[in-house]
Amino acid sequence: MAAFARAAQDGADGFELDVRLTHDGVPVVIHDATLQRTGLCEGVVSEMTSKELCRSSVGDWFNQAHPQLARPEYSREVVPTLDQVMRLFKVQHAHDRSAIYIEMKADKGGFDSALPLSVVELIVQHDLLGKAVVVSFDLKAIAQIKTIEPSVRTGALFEPRRSVAKVVSGRPLIAAALDCGADEILLHRLIATRRLVDLAAERDLRSVVWTVDDAKWLGRAERLGIHALITNDPAAMTGMGSGYAQTRPR
Repeated sequence: MAAFARAAQDGADGFELDVRLTHDGVPVVIHDATLQRTGLCEGVVSEMTSKELCRSSVGDWFNQAHPQLARPEYSREVVPTLDQVMRLFKVQHAHDRSAIYIEMKADKGGFDSALPLSVVELIVQHDLLGKAVVVSFDLKAIAQIKTIEPSVRTGALFEPRRSVAKVVSGRPLIAAALDCGADEILLHRLIATRRLVDLAAERDLRSVVWTVDDAKWLGRAERLGIHALITNDPAAMTGMGSGYAQTRPR
């Protein structure tokens, strides 16, 4: 929650976050499948209850890894629920054109079909249909979102793990995004070519590029017509006078 608050303070237009389902079926905001890295302890998110996770410290690791940025209050940070983050988002971005990008994470054993339903229910409950974008590398999960509630905006995630031929042509990525009903295509910066962005625009797909920490991307985004940039450093990006930045707290 401290990372989200800092992002708003630094001028980000919104949040990008990762969500997983707990053992008792509650969507919580955490990137990793375990607490080993950010919790400095053993624990698998899908095997823990939301109450257990909401008592799990996830700030001490940051204080230890970045002593020059450490703050005592970070040690009180715990794994938040998606509901809590949405409430904060609404307070910070109630009257602007902000967005909250929600990446659904899958475990090694596969995707929990209950997660898309839980995410949609919270989006509707918090009246965020115009601001929330649900994204995933698992395109079947994106299709499921559209089946549950067609008005929820969705995005197909792609990273540079494909053959050179496919990345150069761009068409298989665009086709895959369209097939699952995505409204946006989220491209790793290494595959965000002009051709791919143009092809997406021709099919009414907004292009979003992740993860971008170089301010030179601001000019490139304007030239290519990129909808948004996802960054680890919104302060550096917005300091250049652009409103493109989204934040990705880790």
